Amino acid sequence: MEQRTFPRLGRTVGVVGLGAWQLGADWGTVSEDDAMAVLATAVDSGVTFLDTADVYGDGRSEQLIGRFLRSRPAAGLTVATKIGRRVEQRPEAYTLANFRQWTDRSRANLQMDTLDLVQLHCPPTAVFADDAVFDALDTLVAEQAIAAYGVSVETCDQALTAIARPGVASVQIILNAVRHKPLERVLPAAAAAGVGIIARVPLASGLLSGRYDEHTEFPADDHRNYNRHGAAFDVGETFSGVDFERGLAAVRRLAPLVDADRTMAQFALRWVLDQAGVTVVIPGARDADQARRNAAAADLPPLTAEQLAGVREVYDELIRPQVHDRW
Repeated sequence: MEQRTFPRLGRTVGVVGLGAWQLGADWGTVSEDDAMAVLATAVDSGVTFLDTADVYGDGRSEQLIGRFLRSRPAAGLTVATKIGRRVEQRPEAYTLANFRQWTDRSRANLQMDTLDLVQLHCPPTAVFADDAVFDALDTLVAEQAIAAYGVSVETCDQALTAIARPGVASVQIILNAVRHKPLERVLPAAAAAGVGIIARVPLASGLLSGRYDEHTEFPADDHRNYNRHGAAFDVGETFSGVDFERGLAAVRRLAPLVDADRTMAQFALRWVLDQAGVTVVIPGARDADQARRNAAAADLPPLTAEQLAGVREVYDELIRPQVHDRW
């Protein structure tokens, strides 16, 4: 698999990683056996970057990854986790004392003395401008509780504020064929600053897999059911904030662009990888076959100029008016 580097992290990773939200909760039930099979298949397919969070299943995702790390001590993996969503979302909750408590819990879950990368988990906007927050993160680095830190953001403005911080190693942001805004300023600014870009929600919560239609029903414990209108958290995390029916129309427009050597999901992942400045893309997978197919997208040829133009046309005509200025 192609390797790309996080300059400020000092680590090189495979360009397709694994997002592990679904191993914890909010995507329907994933058994422990299936979770371990997903992790094993992803790593055997060249994945070296795993992304999780302390709130995914109240620590279940971290714990499963911790078990897997014990079984593969020489795998050379980079594990990123996130902190900050265990409390009411108020800027004053982002303190050194809380950071220590949260990272200690993640270190126990993952069974790691020093966490590779800890990201603030889509905190309130005011947090990004608070010097004390980043001083606290620097303290955790000095104490060797964490090796580096980054941020996961909802908006491009948050990303740009974070990129200006000299200690920020990475920005995780939604980027996919129906969410283009980060291409304008965020990716160029990150590249110029040496900040890695972790592209999340690359399949728009599965919308860009091409497997859904108007009759698809999602389980009650799946955020694609209960958060479709932002009832539980930012609606941009579910289908990238795109209205489901409009998203289906966009997928039908995109389908003729997909050549025979790849699936719709692989086409969407390759689109992300073809964007200058992306370090790693982190699709999720609920079973081993999905993990294998996602990783294989890294080995497929880049999209042609005609395909890229087609994606842009669909975005401009169907999606841009609904989402572009929101995030």
